[in-house]
Amino acid sequence: MTDWDLRKLRVLRTLQELGTVRATAEALSMTPSAVSQQLSSLSQQVGVALLEAHGRRVRLTDAAHVLLRHTDVVLAQLERAEAELDGFVRGEAGRVRIGAFATAIPTLVVPTLKILRRTRPDLRTRVHQADAAEVYELLAAGEIDIGLSLAAQASSDQDGRYERGELLADPLDVALPVQHRLASAPALGLRDLADEPWIYGASGPWRDITIAACAQAGFVPEQGHVASDWRAILDMVAAGLGVALIPRLAAAADTPEVALRTPQIDQPRRHVVWAVRAGAGQRPQIEATLRALAETASTLRAANVQSR
Repeated sequence: MTDWDLRKLRVLRTLQELGTVRATAEALSMTPSAVSQQLSSLSQQVGVALLEAHGRRVRLTDAAHVLLRHTDVVLAQLERAEAELDGFVRGEAGRVRIGAFATAIPTLVVPTLKILRRTRPDLRTRVHQADAAEVYELLAAGEIDIGLSLAAQASSDQDGRYERGELLADPLDVALPVQHRLASAPALGLRDLADEPWIYGASGPWRDITIAACAQAGFVPEQGHVASDWRAILDMVAAGLGVALIPRLAAAADTPEVALRTPQIDQPRRHVVWAVRAGAGQRPQIEATLRALAETASTLRAANVQSR
């Protein structure tokens, strides 16, 4: 198979366009002898004459025109390849896999994907729902590129495997039955609910966050019921079985029988963070996705989604 030299093919293409060796040499910043040498070498490679004498000039043979017809196809395809590869360089193409805990997906991940679909339509994305602590395992295994987690679940700051940054401070609202005596109180603090049965998980980040928030308010919550699914928790609160802390990102699960109140005294929050493998944040695709996530978080704040 012939070992094609694109430079020689471009010399032949320029000669066809300009008509003379001298004009071709000037256009390509070459000497006329170098042009002739390139074309002679190309003729030897293909095994057929590409030029023929025509008075004091040369003209292309029929074989040269056939070669140029295929050259145009090859060069056009290479231009398309370069354009597509440029998309990878600019972060407009490629693949980004995002791992996120459940409540972050509808409020943070989905709007971010809509931004990317509009601004980078050639960028392929994949969402992987995972627990807040699990995203670090997925990152280490190379199964995701960006993980959304909670600061309380972050690995040690001395762990050099990851780069992290805060994305959002998600307020925690108190879920009360609408008929509760404090459901419409003008100012509510967590300490006001110290004697109530609380609903939270048996283990995991939400148990830790609930206990820590109550501890800051000066009491240990009595666990009346064990649940970790937001729908189940809200249904139990609606039935008057207890009270619970609900992250603002899960507010879409509101029910009419539940009053969500922002504690005016304590105002507990959970901090949502992004994490990537060390050094990966400089990849254009990941950098573009992190910018879109930051834009989504900023929109949430500007729309006062975090204030109730």
